[in-house]
Amino acid sequence: MRSLLENKTTTKTTGMNVIFASSEAAPFAKTGGLADVAMLLPAAIKRRGCEVSLFLPYYAQVKASGVKPVRVPVSIHLPSGKRELTAELYMTEGFGGVNVYFIKRDEFFDRAFLYGTPKGDYPDNLERFSFFSRAVIEAIKAVGLMPDVIHCNDWQTGLIPAYLKDVYWNDPVFFNAAIVFTIHNIAYQGLFDKRLYGATGLSTSLFTADGLEFWDKISLLKAGIVYSDMITTVSQTYAKEIQTLELGGGLDGLLRARRGGLFGVLNGVDYGEWNPETDGLIPAAYSSTDMSGKAKCKMALMKEFGVKLKTPAPLVGMVSRLAEQKGFDILLEALPEIMKNDIGLVILGEGETRYQEALIEAAKIHPGRVSVKIAFSNALAHLITAGSDVFLMPSRYEPCGLNQMFALRYGTPPVVRATGGLQDTVSDAADGSATGFKFRGYSASALVGKLKEAEAGYKDKKAWALLQKNGMKKDFSWDVSARRYIELYGAALKKSA
Repeated sequence: MRSLLENKTTTKTTGMNVIFASSEAAPFAKTGGLADVAMLLPAAIKRRGCEVSLFLPYYAQVKASGVKPVRVPVSIHLPSGKRELTAELYMTEGFGGVNVYFIKRDEFFDRAFLYGTPKGDYPDNLERFSFFSRAVIEAIKAVGLMPDVIHCNDWQTGLIPAYLKDVYWNDPVFFNAAIVFTIHNIAYQGLFDKRLYGATGLSTSLFTADGLEFWDKISLLKAGIVYSDMITTVSQTYAKEIQTLELGGGLDGLLRARRGGLFGVLNGVDYGEWNPETDGLIPAAYSSTDMSGKAKCKMALMKEFGVKLKTPAPLVGMVSRLAEQKGFDILLEALPEIMKNDIGLVILGEGETRYQEALIEAAKIHPGRVSVKIAFSNALAHLITAGSDVFLMPSRYEPCGLNQMFALRYGTPPVVRATGGLQDTVSDAADGSATGFKFRGYSASALVGKLKEAEAGYKDKKAWALLQKNGMKKDFSWDVSARRYIELYGAALKKSA
């Protein structure tokens, strides 16, 4: 079998034709942060002069979003296991003028949820996303796109590189295409029973330890890693961490072998939404040159959560999914010691029942000091980000993280564990350039120590103001991410030429 990239000749780095394949994208269909990436990154890449097309499944959520895409008059026929299936193609204009194509087959995608019900994943997810992956390739051909880069995201699109390697290796449409695969969270690996392999339509020769086989199962995430020209993930530190036994999810050896083509690129922030100068969801606007509005936000936050503090005690805020990954085990262990200091704590989030119950109990034990809302509210997330003095993220691991970047722009210095994107975005340098506080050991004592340090820093108004201003000046915009991705696209094309 020849390499997919054997006949490549193109190495252009500007005006590239980029195909972005994702299983979800806002505002059409969303379960998590991938949807925001798939909306904002393609638009930022387009702003830098590339042609960008986004491919998505046509879910029931798409219909519910109110969008009315138009039918593209092409026919898509492809095998799925032992039968031949057809797909319809629809198109609309997405955020930033990106062309968005929807693969429509109601049998697979017209369902109440994207990946499964609250009781578990859909049992036919392998067939669903095998179909989607191959339909994307056929749709590219049917529409007449000539891609320079095909950018795939997470396990749901992991078979696109495998199909290009196995089925379309000699198709001239793809001779000049570099394949980039992004791992957003290595914990989600797209694992399936090997007896279902026939549903992929791939050659059996690919089901080996060097291919899709992973501990006697099929791994679609591994397919993306093995058959792509370049692999990216969502922060430089996470790119290193997933090469370790501790955080590699069993794929660390493969990723170490591919480390020369593995890069970390931070996700960006939509400063159109997250900007204290223009935020319509907070009671008072403010900026790095006039912080008076932040005090009004703090008063509103304390009132909303029923917190009573002795001035000038710091108010610590959290907006998070309530899960062990986010550090709630060490936070609960540390809480009695934290409450010995004059600190308030407000938490917004929902998640694992054990943490919900424990936090509600903690709020009863420390009335007026600890307050918890088991919910998610975008308006309250903005209020906490603006009204808190300190933003807490004690994560066990954090591939990228966005809340710390929001907090920096809002002049709310973060206290974070030095992992993944938290390590890359928060500085605790002692040379006057610090933006927050970082602790390294994953323990309650390390968390307590760093919060005490933040409390002491808060009392030094001059030093605290500098910390705030440093953070507010940081630029984590999507334009920065897009510029880096375009550099990597160019490198992928040169590498594979």
